[in-house]
Amino acid sequence: MEARAHTGRLDELLHEVRRQMSRGAGADPRPVLDWLGRQIDADVALVGGAGAVETSTARFPRQILPSLEPTLARLSGGQMAAAATESGALQVRLEALGPHAPRPVLVVAGTSAPTREAASLVSHAGSLIALLDRAQDADTTFRGYQHKARQLRFAVFSALLAGDLTLARRMTTGAVPSLLDAARLRVYLLHCPPEDRDRLAQTYQDGSGYHGTGLMVHCPAFKEHLICLVADGSADGSDDETGGRFADEPDTDPRDFADDPEAAHGQGTVLRRLVRENSLYALGISSPYPLDATAEAYGQALHALAAARHTPERMAAYLGRTPLVPLLPHTEAGTWARALLRPLGSTPRATLDITRLAVTFPRSAVARLLDISRNTVSHHLSRVEATLGLDLGDVRTRAALDLAFCLTGGQPDGGFGPEDGFGSTGGFGSTGGFGAQGGRPVPTLDELFRTEPAHAWAREFLRPLQDTRGRDLHTTLSAWIDANTDAQRTARQVGLSRNTVRAHLRAAEHLLSRDLLTTGSGIHDLVHALHITGLHPAD
Repeated sequence: MEARAHTGRLDELLHEVRRQMSRGAGADPRPVLDWLGRQIDADVALVGGAGAVETSTARFPRQILPSLEPTLARLSGGQMAAAATESGALQVRLEALGPHAPRPVLVVAGTSAPTREAASLVSHAGSLIALLDRAQDADTTFRGYQHKARQLRFAVFSALLAGDLTLARRMTTGAVPSLLDAARLRVYLLHCPPEDRDRLAQTYQDGSGYHGTGLMVHCPAFKEHLICLVADGSADGSDDETGGRFADEPDTDPRDFADDPEAAHGQGTVLRRLVRENSLYALGISSPYPLDATAEAYGQALHALAAARHTPERMAAYLGRTPLVPLLPHTEAGTWARALLRPLGSTPRATLDITRLAVTFPRSAVARLLDISRNTVSHHLSRVEATLGLDLGDVRTRAALDLAFCLTGGQPDGGFGPEDGFGSTGGFGSTGGFGAQGGRPVPTLDELFRTEPAHAWAREFLRPLQDTRGRDLHTTLSAWIDANTDAQRTARQVGLSRNTVRAHLRAAEHLLSRDLLTTGSGIHDLVHALHITGLHPAD
């Protein structure tokens, strides 16, 4: 009978362990101490390695601890495993828990010395508390590893955004992700509930903290975005989408590859399947790009995602269109851009980097992306506004400044080599400045935009708006830009409700394949296209 009773008590202990392990809320030794106190009619405390009580039963006599300090120190330091002593009228049993000093100590105080069965329960309870503590340590270590792996993946992504493959390899020395050996990559931008991002990244993570030949990166600026970098080919040019949990997926529905025939298996398949199975998901897919052009691929994926959210399949690949920059007259465009940015020549690199982001993304997103305060972002932008004499709150100003950054590679004096005698002033309006050498004028943005290639680009960009099913999207978009992208002002100007204006903007996102509302990264192309079509072409 006693043996069965003892076994039943141990079963109760194991049930408590199972309960705590299943809830995932961390170890809690208090229920074990309370159970042990009831079973042996004593009071129990768990004393940490520093000598302080971590938890105890309600009536544990803490006044006995000072007299136990020498014994507690020896047990905690590893010189003893267990001890029995007296403190006044109380019989005290102490047991050290765990293998590593300083060890916690289980202290049992009762009016009589524990029986052999009671001592056995004390030992079992102590072992289970130590087990729970080690499980919590392992869980803490695991969470720390996941956090560091996530940080490293984002660092690799940041280096690729900057086009610095050498830096990406240096920061992953010893465990270089196979993605960095690929010839090309695609960016798959997955829109999903924020709480799903950790689960997805962990589910498909390999033993190195990567994702086979890809990376899943939490976007810090937009909490619904999971950025997935997918290798489109190995370094020798052969396709390679093996490795990690992605490659084990058998799902290869041919319909998946109509818009992306080169990604017929592996990571692309998994992401498509996730979108098919989850109505809250959407997926934007870039064209293949060299690794040092990851920024361009990411921009394409943003636009593709904007279009995908308005399709029944919730998936879209980027519809390739020739960008505006290479269509502008090379020398004149470089002169205009350098003239506009020249006052920033002595501006700190950090301010330039923040400005480049802030002309495209909301300031709050820039702050999250760079892990700085919004006030810090505003401080840097105020410095740039004062230097250039421009208002960065104006959408046309941001579009022109972004174009200048693109033309110069982000540097005030970069991108176009010698200046050919052109001057140091110039803007983006209808008048130009004159240089100090030879009196040759700096071109204006209007002059750059009056060229036939620019007009052809603008007409092609806006052509999808002709299929509007009775809605005048062109008028709404023009008014929206005139209202500095304020939907309420636009509604008043065109005589529509604010909800109708936003519905028009969402329809335009789909037709133009540009992100206008989430990040606003497609607004600049719209600004330029409307500007160009409002000009008379040069003869």
